[in-house]
Amino acid sequence: MEASREDRTEERRALLREVAADVDATAAYLGLEGLSPSVIKAMQKVPRHRFLPPESQHLAYANRPQRIGHGQTISQPFIVAVMSELAAVTPGARVLEIGTGCGYQSAVLAELGAEVYSVERVAQLALTAKERLGHLGYGKAIHIKTGDGAKGWPEHAPYSAIVVTATTNARVVADLLKQLAPGGRMIVPEVRAQKSPDGVGKKGGDVNDVPPFRRRLFSEPDTDLCLITKDNDGGCDSLRLIPVAFVPLVEDTSGS
Repeated sequence: MEASREDRTEERRALLREVAADVDATAAYLGLEGLSPSVIKAMQKVPRHRFLPPESQHLAYANRPQRIGHGQTISQPFIVAVMSELAAVTPGARVLEIGTGCGYQSAVLAELGAEVYSVERVAQLALTAKERLGHLGYGKAIHIKTGDGAKGWPEHAPYSAIVVTATTNARVVADLLKQLAPGGRMIVPEVRAQKSPDGVGKKGGDVNDVPPFRRRLFSEPDTDLCLITKDNDGGCDSLRLIPVAFVPLVEDTSGS
């Protein structure tokens, strides 16, 4: 990977300490024991400031999302860490990413050893991300195309993991699951069809009863981060973990 002239290593380490503490505080809701060394190492290696517009680079190591143009955002580092952890990527795994954006999540997955196939709806974002990732040395590990993320990238299926970086619905989730390999995992922000009487995640309870810490991190009450696993017979289990806020997935409704 090409070294940045402005490395900002200490800022990155400070951010990762904050992210790891946030994961520890929500681990019971996420079904995690904490942030693994492999994810910490991957996120330490990726220079987040290189993925932001010049006017926003001074904000790169704040633990919050930032705008990247075209109505899109780079996800909060905490969310990137959680999604990467839940994907359980191993070296050589083939991963489908829906929503390339600036390419930051793609780079973290590549640092974990994945071969990433990423679909981006906005052509300019896809082009810029491809150029940026190439300059940073990820060109061989990350493949990007412009297209409708709701359709996935079936030519390279099946995938060991699918990571969706935009809010979507059950119909799109069901279609994407066809491209997930048996034993695979899908991480997706999914809109709730209706409010569940059992609440959100393992702990149950109404969203309004979520502790203040979680409300600070996850402000969107109608979308949950979901972990979906596929067994060897093709059956799927879905677990709603935490409420999250993502930009919506924009589907191609032209019929083409």
